[in-house]
Order: sequence, then C-alpha cells, then structure tokens
Amino acid sequence: MKIKFSMLLGEKKLKVTEVARATGLSNNTLYKLYEGNQKRIDLETIEKVCKFLNCTPSDLFEISNADEEVKQNA
Repeated sequence: MKIKFSMLLGEKKLKVTEVARATGLSNNTLYKLYEGNQKRIDLETIEKVCKFLNCTPSDLFEISNADEEVKQNA
C-alpha cells in the first residue's frame, strides 16, 4: 500500500507542522505518514487528516500492483 500524504501536502503547499497544529496530531505520527513508512494507522488519524485536507481515504492511500502480485504468488 502506498501512502500519498506527502503528495497531497505538496499539492496544497502545506507543511507537516501546519497539519499537526490544525489537527492536534503529533508531528512524529505525521512525519511517519509523510515518509510512508507507517505500518499501522489509527482510524482517528485518517479521519483527522482527511477532514483537514478535504479528501477521502482513497485519496490518501493507494494499493500498489506489487502488493497484488505478492498475493497472487502466495
């Protein structure tokens, strides 16, 4: 799964600290999301980020073909 948080912030010309300040989420949580190496994400975090960015979870996440190939080969 690919996290598109950094791309969305770039499009809107926002910084992680601005999102943290507006949502009450920690910088650490948002930086992990920004770097795309977050393994688990709380639903409340997704909701707050989506509300702030005026997007849906499908805008924030993308299932990559590599993941599908792994499932098919299993």
